[in-house]
Amino acid sequence: MRIEHDLLGPCEVPADAYYGIHTVRARENFYLTGTPIHKELVAALVVIKKAAALTNLSIGALAPDKGEAITAACDEILAGALSNQFVVDCLQGGAGTSANMNVNEVIANRAIERLGGQKGDYRLIHPLDHVNLHQSTNDVFPTAVRIAAIRLLKPVTESFANLQSALQEQEEAFSRIIKAGRTQLQDAVPVTLGQEFGAWAQAISRDRWRLYKAEERLRQVNIGGTAVGTGLNAPRAYIFTMIEKLRDLTGISLARTDYMMDPTQNCDVFVEVSGLLKTAAVNLSKIANDLRLLSSGPYTGLGEITLPGVQAGSSIMPGKVNPVIPEAVNQVAFQIIANDTAITLAAMSGQLELNAFLPVIAKNLFEELDLLRHALPLFSKRCIAGITANEQTCREHLENSTVMLTALTAIIGYDKGTEAALILKETGKPIRDIILEKNWMTVSELEAVLKPERLTSPSMDKKN
Repeated sequence: MRIEHDLLGPCEVPADAYYGIHTVRARENFYLTGTPIHKELVAALVVIKKAAALTNLSIGALAPDKGEAITAACDEILAGALSNQFVVDCLQGGAGTSANMNVNEVIANRAIERLGGQKGDYRLIHPLDHVNLHQSTNDVFPTAVRIAAIRLLKPVTESFANLQSALQEQEEAFSRIIKAGRTQLQDAVPVTLGQEFGAWAQAISRDRWRLYKAEERLRQVNIGGTAVGTGLNAPRAYIFTMIEKLRDLTGISLARTDYMMDPTQNCDVFVEVSGLLKTAAVNLSKIANDLRLLSSGPYTGLGEITLPGVQAGSSIMPGKVNPVIPEAVNQVAFQIIANDTAITLAAMSGQLELNAFLPVIAKNLFEELDLLRHALPLFSKRCIAGITANEQTCREHLENSTVMLTALTAIIGYDKGTEAALILKETGKPIRDIILEKNWMTVSELEAVLKPERLTSPSMDKKN
């Protein structure tokens, strides 16, 4: 062990640890979830530290040997080194101070080693005086959360594009399969199976576009604002150079907000982004519900489509295959909606110049993005792409119901349509047979009306 000191006195730190006293105290105080801060958040914090070191070097605020050691340590971490040293819990008091200190200490101790010193010899590189120079947790942590969220959002947006494409491919494949449409789970009017997939694709398209635009909301950062957004202890040259360095290192079009007190205390942007993720979760859950209904049975339910079988469904019922992928998507949606509630509560609970609850916002937002990043490819590849249509079942459901009557009523009239519905109910005869037996239409007239393109489009004309 080595002994380090802080405001509260001495504390033992494992001799081989790259973290220091602040991290040790945080581990003792905040064992809450057992999950450390997200790896993308660690990367974002480290890239901010590198940008700060480069900025402080450029303005002459940091000695060259110190600045170069810090940036080299950051590069090692960004390349994957020391990942097991970021150990503070993702939920923590202090508005993210423990996460910031954990990163400061690891970078400092690795930089010390690069200068030939021993871990804990902060005379060479100090976690606060050098690694955290001209910074505060209150501008570093919100900026890091935004950078991490943008990086996590990109693959999610791409996965929505892939899901949209998968649905559109099935829309085309099933475009000629006529079936019963349903409203309030009751027989309604004819549709094509392709049209149902097309409607789902439209919803996913909106989600894709909304999330693509959401990145713009996250690009404005308060780095340079230090404690409350006034920029206290940060030179003007640092503030303006820092955002340029950060843009270069991240490849993200970050912008320094004009009023740095705003993002220091207000977290509504995270509520907005989470709300869009919740909206997407609602659409995903609706689609998953519909797929479970349409594939139900397969012998005693609707059975109009067959989902790809991915695993046996029961430990007691032979032959059972459950819709496990849609069920998993449903559960992802439920969790995202719950996370959104936590984010909303945390954002509204900030006080005056700072929101102390940004760690729980970050934890829940990153979990939403991770859940979607994993669930969307699963949904596309292991469910949507492998769906097959049971065309005969679709046709039987259509013809053994009143579904076609709405189309025929435009020609035979509502009263005859009602009479046909009553006969169907009493005898079970298909509507087609009833219409022909009553001589209300000829076979050729009936066939012309019952073409898929006529049944599923607005062009119903009595003259044709």
